[in-house]
Formats: sequence, structure tokens, C-alpha cells
Amino acid sequence: TGCYTFFSMDLHDWFLRPSERGNPDTKIDSGHRDHAAWTEGNDVQVLVHGATYFAHLKALLSELGSGDEVRFTDWRGDGDESMEGGHLDLSTLLEGLCKGGVDVRGLLWRSHSDRMSFSKKENLTLAERVNRAGGEVLLDERVRRGGSHHQKLVVIRSRESRERDVALVGGIDLSHGRRDNGRHRGDPQAVKLDRRYGPRPPWHDIQLEIRGPAVADLDFTFRERWEDPTPLNHASRPRAWWSRAASRDRVARPLPPVLPSPSNVGHHAIQVLRTYPQREVRYPFASQGERSIARGFAKAIARARSLIYIEDQYLWSTEIARILAGALRKQRELQLIAVVPRYPDKDSRVAGPPARLAQTRAIALLQAAGGHRVGIYDLENEDGTPIYVHAKVCVIDDVWALVGSDNLNRRSWTHDSEVSCSILDAQLDDRVPLDPAGLGDGSRRFARDLRIQLWAEHLKRSPSDVTLLDIQSAADLWRSSALDLMHSKVAVGGGEEPPSRVRAHEVEPVLPRDRRWAELAYRLVFDPDGRPRDFRKRRDF
Repeated sequence: TGCYTFFSMDLHDWFLRPSERGNPDTKIDSGHRDHAAWTEGNDVQVLVHGATYFAHLKALLSELGSGDEVRFTDWRGDGDESMEGGHLDLSTLLEGLCKGGVDVRGLLWRSHSDRMSFSKKENLTLAERVNRAGGEVLLDERVRRGGSHHQKLVVIRSRESRERDVALVGGIDLSHGRRDNGRHRGDPQAVKLDRRYGPRPPWHDIQLEIRGPAVADLDFTFRERWEDPTPLNHASRPRAWWSRAASRDRVARPLPPVLPSPSNVGHHAIQVLRTYPQREVRYPFASQGERSIARGFAKAIARARSLIYIEDQYLWSTEIARILAGALRKQRELQLIAVVPRYPDKDSRVAGPPARLAQTRAIALLQAAGGHRVGIYDLENEDGTPIYVHAKVCVIDDVWALVGSDNLNRRSWTHDSEVSCSILDAQLDDRVPLDPAGLGDGSRRFARDLRIQLWAEHLKRSPSDVTLLDIQSAADLWRSSALDLMHSKVAVGGGEEPPSRVRAHEVEPVLPRDRRWAELAYRLVFDPDGRPRDFRKRRDF
């Protein structure tokens, strides 16, 4: 690891300082060297596709023995989800760990009802099975009204060796629908989306495997929530008092003592970023909430000069679009390329108009600022079925990268719980262009490899294709690929292998009669605001 240093860049240019996190209640940065709000010496591997992630997670969990620790948080957990296409499902695997002496703890969102297309029953079933086996999985409703716990995190700590400690964080839930692969034929255990995604919706997603000191920060993030003494099943102060008086909440067993931080194992610097809302019954570790994901994004976007590449489930919120638009106006060579789902996951008469109206407005702001430098695309598989993009990724100038659970909407930046990791690589990339932004930061191996891996899949190119390196021609490359796909469909009726998977994204217009109620539903239900009042007034995060 001594072969790589950050001598040519100042990490403060990209990462938040402890004071910039905006949450004086958390101690997540207190143990870092030199008062930094990040750790160095990590190793990060990218796990593209749910099938890759589930198989890898199964292998990691299968190696554990008595005294080892497993911690996980999730929005949805399906105990019967197959871990590798075989007979072993998630619940059976976790039950076996518990019976073998592994300390298993989990925090699942206490979801809304299945009748509303959520996952109350599934989360409860997984929790009950693990708890009967000796683990402890809690259903956590300590959220703002209408909110959710959206963090997708697994932390594994070894009783014997810090070198075996590992964390997995990103956009993939431990649930149905996610275990797709590079062919994008969908998870055999499908979830129901808009009918145009078919009975087995294709799914694109990403998770990170992290080793090194950042594992301790992610473990700390889990502990903050676990050790919160507030009752689990409340949304308001009266209900909290009633829960406590009636003893309706289980008392969580204390976690084992905190293990030492893992040693340096690689050349990646990682900043762990989170979202927590301000709540009436306040989080002891975030009394005014935490919006370090929003702040980290905004700081990195302000440094962008050449390319902002985004994969996102929504790309909503005019407030976030204004941050991106400001960068496009300020930097006249900056390009923005975004990949989103073709249709909302629930494009019904009620759910569709708010989603489409919000995205239409956000994209209009971006295009007004950047014109031809803005490209918004969606994906389809070789059969022409649209791929549901659930990944949450951003790469800027082949230097800074972020992967996590948050989407580019106000809900993820202010209202729900989220966790993401931004990454800077000490290893310079020696492929031209050497310094796309011209700021002396060079190009960094992790960010560039991540971008090229994703582009190679979407554009159906080899990762070694040098045309993928040229950021200046990126807009032309994506535009021509989308046109090639459209022309190939017209010419041969889809009878030949499509030249790419990308198509220019078009949002179905919202009828004038629906706009007023859709705007209200968007602001109050679909994309609520969890900031303190003074931050809302200032339009600040």
C-alpha cells in the first residue's frame, strides 16, 4: 500500500471536513487520524448486479464461525430470497449462522402494509425466523412521518482477525427482484413493477465490498441506530410515551464491545456519508438530522469540470437539479450524462403523474443550463424490455465516485435514513486523458474503472475500447449509440443483436388536468422534506 499516495491532490477539495458534515452529535469522525472525516488505506471492490452480490455475500457468510459478528440494515428483506440460484435462501443461511454461534443483529424498516405495495409481512417474517434461531432482528419505525429506513448495509466482523472484517454497502436490498445478472433477464423471484417491465423485470444495481478502516465507520453507523434508546414503533411523541409505558417494544440486547479498527489494506480513501431527518422525537446521534450525503454531493459537484456521470432511480427534485445546473452554467465544458429507469416503478393513475411531473421539471432545468451537454438515457435488454435502473452511482471527472443507497431526490437527501460511500483512489490512472478536469488531480483508477465498466455494459463495448476513455467525446458516443439502437429497430425489426442498450430518455407528459394535484402529492408524499425549518427557508442542506 505504500506505493500509492495522495501527494498530487488535497482530499479536502473533494471530501467534507468534520465541521462540514453538519452533525455535531455524531462521533463517527472522532477516531480518525489528523481530525479527518474519512479513512485512508481501504480496499474497495465493485459488485455490479444482484446475482454477483448475493453469491459473494453467501460466500462471505459461509466462512463465519462462533464469535463472529454480522450486522445488517435494510429497507426490505425477503427471507426466502435465493442466495445463489440454489436451495439455500437468506433465512436459512442466517439461521445456520445463529445456531453456529455467530452474533447476528439486524435493523429492518417496519414497513407500510403490503396492500400499499410495501413489505411489512416480508420484513416481519425474516425477523421472526432469525430471532427464533437466536439472532436479533428488530423492526425499526424510528422514522419521520411517511419516511423509511432505506440504508442497505452488511457489516461482518471476525472474532480472530481484523483482516477478515468486511462491509457491503450500496443499493441492493436483501430481497426479491434484485438477483439479476449481466444478461438482464430479471430475478426468478420477481417483484411487481409497471407492466411494461414484464412479469420478471430486468434490474440494474450495484454494491461495494469494503475492507480496511472504513469498515469501523460503517459498523459505527449501525451501532448508532442500534443503541438509540427511543422505542422502535412510534412516529410521534405521544405514541413514543405510550410504547414505553405499555412495554410494547423489545429491549435490544447490548452489542458486544467495539472491535478495533481494521488495519490499512489498500489505497482507497473513503468518506462515509449519511442522511437522517430532523424528527419530533430526536435521534440522539443526529438531533438536527444529518445531510452529509447532500453536502458531500454538492461539494464534489462544485469541483466538476469535465464530466458528471449519474445512475439513479429517480433524478427528481428541482433543488438538486439546480445544484447540477449551476455547475453546468459555471463550467462551459462540463457534460452531464445520466441513466434512469424508462418508467416509474408504479406508473399508475395515482403514482405516475407526480413522479413524471417531478422528473420532467428536473430534466428541463438541466437541459436549460447545459443544452447538448446534457444527456439523459434509459436502458433495455436484448429483447427490448426496459431495465429498471435501481443503482445509485455518481462519478465526477474520473476522480471522485460515490455508491450508496441514496437517490437524487429530496427524500433521500433530507427525509429517510441513507448511507453511501464516496471514494478517492491514491492510484493515478496512466491512460489518456491523464487529467480530464485540468485541476492537477489526475484521473484516478477506481473512479475511471467504475465508469468504464458501466459504460462498457450499457454501450456494449469492450472495457478495453479506448473510445470509452475520451470524456470530451462522451456526449457524442452516448448520443450515437442511442441513435444506432433506434435505427437498428427500424431497419431489421429487432431481428439482430442490438448495437447497445441505451435509448434517449423521454418522459410521458402529465395531462394539464393532473398537474395541480400531482404537484401537491409530489411535495407531501413522494418527495417530502426532512430538513429543519431554517434550512428549508434558505434552500440549504
